[in-house]
Amino acid sequence: MTSLNAPAPWHTLDHETTLEHFSVVSAHGLSTAQAEQRLADHGPNELIERGAKSPWAILWEQVTAIMVVILIGAGLLSAVLGKWTEAIAILAIVVLFVALGFLQEYRAERAIAALKKLTVPLARVIRDGQMVELPARELVPGDVIALEAGNLVPADVRLLESASLRVQEAALTGESEPVDKAIAPIAAGDAPLGDRLNMAYRGTQVSHGRGRAVVVATGMQTELGRIADLIQDVRQGQTPLQRKLDQVGKLLAIVGTVVAVLILLIGVLRGESFQDMVLTAISVAVAVVPEGLPAVVTFTLALGAQRMLARNALIRKLPAVETLGSVTVICSDKTGTLTENRMTVTVVETAGEQVDLAHLERGQAVTPKARLVLLAGALANDAQLQRGPDGQTTFLGDPTEGALLVAAERAGIDPHAVQRALPRATELPFDSGRKRMTTVHDVRTANGATPPELAELTLGHTVPAYVAFVKGSVDGLLDCSTSVWDGTTRQPLTDEWRARINASNQRLAAAGQRVLGFAARAVATPTADPALETDLVFIGLVGMIDPPRPEARAAAAIAARAGIRPIMITGDHPLTARAIAQDLGITSDDRVVTGAELEKFSDAQLSTAVQTTSVFARVAPEHKLRIVAALQAQGHVVAMTGDGVNDAPALKQADIGVAMGITGTDVSKEAAAMVLRDDNFATIVAAVEEGRTIYDNVRRFVKFSLAGNVAKVLVMLLWPAVIALLSVPAAIDPVALRPLQLLWLNLMTDGLLGLGLGVELAERDVMRRPPVSPRAGIFSDGLGQHVAWLGLWIGALTLGVGLVYAALGRSEWQTMMFSTLAFAQIFQALGTRSIRDSFFRLAPLGNRLLIGMVGLVTALQLIVLYTPASEAFFGVQALAPIDLAVTIGLGAATLGVMEIEKALLRRRPARD
Repeated sequence: MTSLNAPAPWHTLDHETTLEHFSVVSAHGLSTAQAEQRLADHGPNELIERGAKSPWAILWEQVTAIMVVILIGAGLLSAVLGKWTEAIAILAIVVLFVALGFLQEYRAERAIAALKKLTVPLARVIRDGQMVELPARELVPGDVIALEAGNLVPADVRLLESASLRVQEAALTGESEPVDKAIAPIAAGDAPLGDRLNMAYRGTQVSHGRGRAVVVATGMQTELGRIADLIQDVRQGQTPLQRKLDQVGKLLAIVGTVVAVLILLIGVLRGESFQDMVLTAISVAVAVVPEGLPAVVTFTLALGAQRMLARNALIRKLPAVETLGSVTVICSDKTGTLTENRMTVTVVETAGEQVDLAHLERGQAVTPKARLVLLAGALANDAQLQRGPDGQTTFLGDPTEGALLVAAERAGIDPHAVQRALPRATELPFDSGRKRMTTVHDVRTANGATPPELAELTLGHTVPAYVAFVKGSVDGLLDCSTSVWDGTTRQPLTDEWRARINASNQRLAAAGQRVLGFAARAVATPTADPALETDLVFIGLVGMIDPPRPEARAAAAIAARAGIRPIMITGDHPLTARAIAQDLGITSDDRVVTGAELEKFSDAQLSTAVQTTSVFARVAPEHKLRIVAALQAQGHVVAMTGDGVNDAPALKQADIGVAMGITGTDVSKEAAAMVLRDDNFATIVAAVEEGRTIYDNVRRFVKFSLAGNVAKVLVMLLWPAVIALLSVPAAIDPVALRPLQLLWLNLMTDGLLGLGLGVELAERDVMRRPPVSPRAGIFSDGLGQHVAWLGLWIGALTLGVGLVYAALGRSEWQTMMFSTLAFAQIFQALGTRSIRDSFFRLAPLGNRLLIGMVGLVTALQLIVLYTPASEAFFGVQALAPIDLAVTIGLGAATLGVMEIEKALLRRRPARD
């Protein structure tokens, strides 16, 4: 492998030395043979995803879950005792739940890989002297590539040519404005990335001009790759729900062990077979553990993730879904998330008039003065208007220039026709020093099609050979202008006119608009002379803004009602940020903290600022990290949006990192827990709603499962004492339920019914209550009390029916207890559908899966009771219709007492 390492930092070398280093000629590029050898040496130009779990790692996580370990131990112990039926049944349950959990987790891990394959970027490369288009992954060091407006830079490159080339490097450096590029070497070897003007880096975008460059680094050797490598080394801790469920699992393991030992001792002391009592103790331990919990949690999270995907939120890290239910603050970028990421000209102001373009119908005529300004905007312009296959107008190039073309077309001006009729003769390109751009157009070629506004601009003289149009900052144009066009004559640019123009400029800027001024002059000879920008006629100005998304305003209001505080963090101008934030209802005051102010804040001052300020402007990505940390120090659960590589640390720091699917870099997506496919703030709020619903459903299952398990433990633990105290005939078995009966009940309830509860729809108040505190335990908000009293209720019903039938000498006493438990949990599942609302007020088919599972479990229970083979296998007896009705009636009574509890809850004040 030939070493292609730089003899010095690439930006310090002149471009001839760089080409010599790679043994390549700019005009010819690499040969096919050279490229193939270097591809073999350096590998494809793509980021390597090391963070993904292997299938074996996913399987190991499922198998080593605390509840699964308990089941495996119980199954192996049963096998050692020779109880192969029970051992096979237990291990079958293990295989079922582990397989389900594995499949859901595996699908989630592959989701991001599928996302990255949706787009395969191409690059224009010189190979064997020919310009060809190749997949960017095939680029190698030494390739000579062409860059033009709209291109993503496919690798780290040293520029060879630059024609007004500007690159948007916000993804890498955080610099909000495009950077003008040059080819001269940079002397400082340690110059920061943003100052390396002769370099362009993978993941950045060409916003203007064109150029040619040689590839100096690909794949993980690029600046983007180095950051990706660092991020993938970060290890994530457990989410709040994971910690809570882990605690529940350990608690139940202890409880199950204690209860099993008690039952074993009681049985042995009563003279029962040691082997039988060991098996019974194992069965009780299994009954205590909600075997379906890991599978139901995974199923619920995965299903929620699918629902989120339908709402344009891709969940990358499945367990983090539930964290959305606890979010208290959403820190959102402005551009593209709260706004449409589409600069739009909203107003044209000329001497004595203002034309509102925001509500202008397409093709509707505007006044001659406004038309002249829009014509100037269409001609002093390097963007290209395009018509998509769906008929929508799009553009290629700078967003500001694209907005001017769209505005001109909206006012009935055909930019293509005008540019053909008045071809550009020469130009003075935009640069950051002058802050303006001038184009000179040949009026002679118009063949009588000269727009009348141009003739009027000559004040009645003959039509000039050429006309120069200048656009730029209003302040700069006023310095270059000597007159102003009032629609009929050139008026001297007096102090009064200057004051009026400056007042319009300041008023629009204060409203958050970006303001551009336009001027013109007649030109005799087309030369690219700075003198073109003197003695100008000021013709007007335009205001443009990236408008708020219509749905973002409603989403911000929903978030506020849900106790979630939106905070805008943007690199844009403070006035623009404040105007958008006030329009969306994110803030009602004028308070804005800038990055420059934040830089000077101590941690204590920043802590105060994040409590009182909802808008941060001109913020660099490193400031985001401090803002997130300050909010988390106050106990907030923070969701943070980001799209650039340098946003990755803040995305990692946040409780929920949210990357942009459209504008986001691969590295930001790697760092995030969630990817917005539409870059929309409303999608974050919708995802929070889904997160809360998922958290409710997990708690719903825990409440359902544990109450049933408490009942089973009480029945097994108290039955021997009950029959002893009440002098039930000695022939009655002191073991209330057989091991296989307990396993069956757990499989039906924790498995099938539990899965049904995992897909329940959102509660009516899901977005009208405070976020879930991450410090709240799984048994908080009354769940523990509910589990206790309902478990006692079902246990008492079961013991009662068993006792009555045993006292009457009925041999079906055990079958009655078995069926009472089954039907009580069926009705319990129906009652658990809502926390506060009556079951009878819910949509009957609102949860079709649960209704289907109720039907399936009922049918399976009847098959067990009335099929001879299953009767023998489970040790049950067929019940007479009246006895079956008793068990169903007792089950319905469980729904009844749950309805009473909910009626009492509804009488309390609703949660704020």
